[in-house]
Amino acid sequence: MFVRVAHAKYLNEYKIYVKFNDGKEGVVDLADELYGPVFEPLKELGFFKRFHVDECTHTIFWDNGADLAPEFLYERVA
Repeated sequence: MFVRVAHAKYLNEYKIYVKFNDGKEGVVDLADELYGPVFEPLKELGFFKRFHVDECTHTIFWDNGADLAPEFLYERVA
């Protein structure tokens, strides 16, 4: 089975609640994961909050093209 983000919502700071297609769910804290040119704009919380779940890639993404692999998110759910 491929890991897919089924639902995600902003919580606070750099934390996102994520639910996966296999039922696993929890919080991912991305505060220490936002490095590199494409992730630099996400350090501004107003921009960070405006993510979407992409129906093609089945993960969260931002309008500047930044995204995170669903497997990466799955491993970091607490």
